[in-house]
Amino acid sequence: MADPELQLVERRIRSFPDFPTPGVLFRDISPVLKDPASFRAAIGLLARHLKATHGGRIDYIAGLDSRGFLFGPSLAQELGLGCVLIRKRGKLPGPTVWASYALEYGKAELEIQKDALEPGQRVVVVDDLLATGGTMHAACELLGCLQAEVLECVSLVELTSLKGREKLAPVPFFSLLQYE
Repeated sequence: MADPELQLVERRIRSFPDFPTPGVLFRDISPVLKDPASFRAAIGLLARHLKATHGGRIDYIAGLDSRGFLFGPSLAQELGLGCVLIRKRGKLPGPTVWASYALEYGKAELEIQKDALEPGQRVVVVDDLLATGGTMHAACELLGCLQAEVLECVSLVELTSLKGREKLAPVPFFSLLQYE
């Protein structure tokens, strides 16, 4: 990894063993958010990837509740786009569509407002971290219900051993940093 911006971001990721449960190695992005230079670098790297991959074909960035909200609007601003929110069910006003998905410890539900996107609009989904892929997969399903085209899913960190990328197929996935 020769890119100094990527090295800056990587240096800010902290690891906490046995959090939130024994055997889990938690990857903490908080220091990236605390440091303006590393946050700016993360947004710039994601934006450059999306410009190179999709050019001007992206219509919106979709940020996932809750930490995707930290990256989604900044990434959208960097690309000159709008940002739509995909939230935990019960948090959005007006008519919504929702999807249920499995978690390691139960079920969860996401929703999006029915009028958030028009059919055929092209969207990139962003979150801070990809683990099992359940949340991003549910987000892609929701966007499909609105007849939007999901061009790609992106995150700052990917936990490769959990194989979340496989759950997203055939939607392409990109991460800045990968950890076992």
